Amino acid sequence: MEKKIAAFGEIMLRLCPAGKKRFQQVLPGQLEATFGGGEANVCVSLAMLGAEARYLTALPDNPISQALLAQLRGLGVDTDMVLLSPNGRLGIYYAEHGAALRGSNVIYDRSHSVISQSAPEDYCFEAMLVGCSHLHLTGITPALSEKAYRSTLGIAEAAANLGLTISCDLNYRKKLWKWHPELSPNKLAAKCMSQIVKYADIIIGNEEDATDVFGIQAEGSAVAEGRLNLAGYQAVAAKLSQQFPKASFIAITLRESISADHNNWGGMLYEVRQRKSYFAPLSPEGEYRPYQIRDIVDRFGGGDSFCAGLLYALNTPDLAEPSTAIHFAVAASALKHTIEGDFNYSTVAEVQALLQGNASGRVKR
Repeated sequence: MEKKIAAFGEIMLRLCPAGKKRFQQVLPGQLEATFGGGEANVCVSLAMLGAEARYLTALPDNPISQALLAQLRGLGVDTDMVLLSPNGRLGIYYAEHGAALRGSNVIYDRSHSVISQSAPEDYCFEAMLVGCSHLHLTGITPALSEKAYRSTLGIAEAAANLGLTISCDLNYRKKLWKWHPELSPNKLAAKCMSQIVKYADIIIGNEEDATDVFGIQAEGSAVAEGRLNLAGYQAVAAKLSQQFPKASFIAITLRESISADHNNWGGMLYEVRQRKSYFAPLSPEGEYRPYQIRDIVDRFGGGDSFCAGLLYALNTPDLAEPSTAIHFAVAASALKHTIEGDFNYSTVAEVQALLQGNASGRVKR
């Protein structure tokens, strides 16, 4: 794939107790430190699949950021256009992995991060996008602050003016979207994301995102009970396409949370022009049959790996047919659930092997 995909957004230091332990069990003591953030996760996944990816963000100019950038460069991500600032800080998120009946938990410590304090005038969006054919955004970064929202909208407008394809993962985070004193998180998200998503050629989300941000609900589904109404998701995609007519594709991840360790996982890709939905994975009879992911290692970044798999496939001629693209995206993200950390280190060969039914986990010698 020769096209370069850029993504703009915040990356953080991620601190986790080892294994399935709780914070109270390990503190005072050690936490495992890695890096992660929705847009950066997409770039790493793309680079691991062999695509050209450029990560765009704003970071404090200090040794921690240099270590972060060195890791991204080592994984093949272009970081040349990252804005480094003498002021501000790197955001942190603390992640506690759930087990069985206990869900995972995230604690954010990202106030006053550099990207949340950086306004559109601090960037040169046109220069940042030189050589890129695609820009990926999420609903996470604009939830941080008014400046971060205006910067996300600004780079979306710049990309649209340059003729880039734009994708946007709705990614509603209810613990964020608190920067407007007169609007609830849902109303603030709806107001801001409607301005960003109108530029999107590809809209990505899950059942909660469409409901929480735009009030569009998949009727007849109860994810926590493991019950999905596939026709309801087709209706959600159709309504999103009506609200945002620039979109060519609407992608929805289908997660059934049986427990913290066991999720059923699949996805749908709605082709707007044909008004046709494609589901993955499928049984030999052609019916939707999700991956049953048991003994999950790490589900953080699962949706981001889906985005990356979808963008890679849609930009690769042999994979770009909608039915093929959604199968590739779902398989790539299913593999992410077996990998610790935010990043998906899966390769195209590993994704193709899963698509061919090689899910036994046997040792390769």
